[in-house]
Amino acid sequence: MLCMRLLLITLAAAAVQGKYNYTTEWFEVPLDHFSFQRNETFKIKYLVNKEQWDGGGPIFFYTGNEGQIEVFAEHTGFMWDIAEEYKAQLVFAEHRYYGESMPFGNKSLSNEYIGYLTAAQALADYADLINYLQGGHNRYPVVAFGGSYGGMLSAYFRIKYPHLVTGAIAASAPIHMYPGMVPCGAFDRIVTSSFKVANQNCTDNIRKSWKVLRTYLQAQNNSDALKKSWNLCDPVKNSTDVETLLDFLKSMYETLAMVNYPYASDFLMPLPAQPVRVACQYLSTKLEGDKLLEAIGKVIQTYSNYNGKNKCVDYRMGDNFGNLDASGWDYQACTEMVMPMCSTGREDMFEPHAWNYTEFAADCHRKYNVWPRPDSARIQYGGDNLKAASNIVFSNGLLDPWAGGGILNSVSSSVVAVVLIDTAHHLDLMPSNPHDPPSVLMARTIHKQNINKWIREFREGR
Repeated sequence: MLCMRLLLITLAAAAVQGKYNYTTEWFEVPLDHFSFQRNETFKIKYLVNKEQWDGGGPIFFYTGNEGQIEVFAEHTGFMWDIAEEYKAQLVFAEHRYYGESMPFGNKSLSNEYIGYLTAAQALADYADLINYLQGGHNRYPVVAFGGSYGGMLSAYFRIKYPHLVTGAIAASAPIHMYPGMVPCGAFDRIVTSSFKVANQNCTDNIRKSWKVLRTYLQAQNNSDALKKSWNLCDPVKNSTDVETLLDFLKSMYETLAMVNYPYASDFLMPLPAQPVRVACQYLSTKLEGDKLLEAIGKVIQTYSNYNGKNKCVDYRMGDNFGNLDASGWDYQACTEMVMPMCSTGREDMFEPHAWNYTEFAADCHRKYNVWPRPDSARIQYGGDNLKAASNIVFSNGLLDPWAGGGILNSVSSSVVAVVLIDTAHHLDLMPSNPHDPPSVLMARTIHKQNINKWIREFREGR
């Protein structure tokens, strides 16, 4: 959910990406769904597969999140795996302001033009697209799927447009990660727990490494030595570079926990199976000084260059995962998706960092000339009060840091929580794999049971 970059080759008509076949289509939507005074339109991209569709089966609709839609189509194998069983048409819709769905072309993310980037506008895009796919009539049951922010959108889609969406599978959707709903330290506590499960010494070494690294970098001549030892693209020249490097390391640990899958994956970047365990093998004994820094250098290489294709580690790249361009997310986080994060250094393995809303808001205003609306999502979508919602399955893996803001207890008989004790970020939506743990198989069974129920109710209702 952060700033990442990738250039994808766009195929104009039929596309073959990896093992999945789909056709690339474009759909015209209003720039502003909620005003009658702006008549501009633009086109969003969506991907379609009708190979298994019998003309009467359901529409499985992925609510695209912060990145190129091709990435999510390639890594949401659960939809592809069950398409034949349900004779379903698969649709993956790209979120406005991401990928190639840019309202103003290359100028879209500039402050002058970015104001139409909101979840509500994206959901209205999806609603218009569903209406188009239905031919203006409610012919086919529609099941929304999504993971992470996309999971939030799939749940919100069902909540806001229940007449268009029959049900929603919302995987790893942190819909409680807003101010006042969960402690701001929940995310980093779960990150720490994931590393602690692998090895207690691992978390202890990471916790003390921040001070060791700061002390080491106080000597200017050590900057070049660290650049060589860690294969950094650039030396750490000043205090700004130090903070940038530390932010990079923190993001590295958080990302490894988030995508701690039981098999090798390239969802965000190429990583080995159980990447947290792989990282912790270098930090499994008590380390000090240069030995500790040397071990962290090996973790960095695993994280940044597992496939051996990068010449050096660009620690200044921010949260650039390489496989997902989410450059617009920072704006959304500064407006409606305000998700407080903090750390203490005691309950987690990071440097103490308090959540300061005043500083956060001022920084957002400096960057985008906007002020955050921290209560926006709670007011629009219900926040932690979903008693009026229906036909949603929320699944969360307890190794996933975003589970801290997820629904972990069923709200009602039709708003169901599925907890996977030993999985990370929306693994249940990934393609079937021989290394899937039993909890994933169980979650997918529950998903299908609910999909069956929703489709049956839709057809009985007609």
